Amino acid sequence: MGVPTTRREGDDRVATGTPIQAEDTDSPRPGLAARRPVRRPVIWFELALIGVSYLVYSLIRNAVPEHEAVAMRHAHWIWDLERSIGLGFEHAVNHSVNSVTWLIVSMNYYYATLHFVVTIGVLVWLYRWQPGRYAAARTALFATTGVALLGYYLYPLAPPRLMTGGDFIDTVVVHGTWGSMASGDMANVSNQYAAMPSMHIGWSTWCGVLLVLLARPLWVKLLGAVYPVLTLVVIVATANHFWLDAVGGLLCLAFGFGLVTWWYGALPHRLPVAVTRDPAPAAETTPAPAAAPAPAAHGSAPGAQEPVRSSGRAG
Repeated sequence: MGVPTTRREGDDRVATGTPIQAEDTDSPRPGLAARRPVRRPVIWFELALIGVSYLVYSLIRNAVPEHEAVAMRHAHWIWDLERSIGLGFEHAVNHSVNSVTWLIVSMNYYYATLHFVVTIGVLVWLYRWQPGRYAAARTALFATTGVALLGYYLYPLAPPRLMTGGDFIDTVVVHGTWGSMASGDMANVSNQYAAMPSMHIGWSTWCGVLLVLLARPLWVKLLGAVYPVLTLVVIVATANHFWLDAVGGLLCLAFGFGLVTWWYGALPHRLPVAVTRDPAPAAETTPAPAAAPAPAAHGSAPGAQEPVRSSGRAG
């Protein structure tokens, strides 16, 4: 005896007795995503968007008033808080790593370069090999960076190496390397008290999360997992940030991914790899209305259907 075919309420699929495959996990949830198809990014637009966005970010960041007294007070408050809970390890790490010249010099250049190099590299990789996920990932990065501006404005904070009475070492000055936005000539054009939140952590974690979730080679996934952890060690060893600044960067990143989830209906790794094609013209997809049947002539050929006549009774 055959299994009867049934249709469940609210489900367009018909159970036929065969196993039903699981839904595609790369498909976004219904809702906003249904109204916001993902299309292939345009290279010139993306380059212009990234360039203009970073320029605006830098201008706004550096235009925030430098409240030195407030920034120093905040730095001492954070340092006292960390030590009160037994996690004030920045001073020990800073002095220990500084004693190994080749290591601290490498970290200085790491801090100055990889922040940009790796982030741009991940953006290029997404654009080239994950085009359906690129726009969502890029939006998460931009939202993370944008909300960080609020932190710079609302909570000016001196980094440990500029904090008075902290006995931290400015490793860039001591070892004569370049790359510090708060030392040397760059101090004249950069906001020295924009340490909270740490975008080195925000950006590196963004890169790491996407590489772990989207990359296929195991070694790339491992690099993605190690990258934000190593960045945390670098920002502490070079006395550029307190570890609580890293927490602020993670909160900004959570906001960025949350915004993308609301906007696209899914996190970037849950979106399709391929881009959505534009729908076909209505003329090709909408069937033409059927022509009205011509009235049957008297003595029509055998087999021609007769018009159905109403019996005048309700069935």
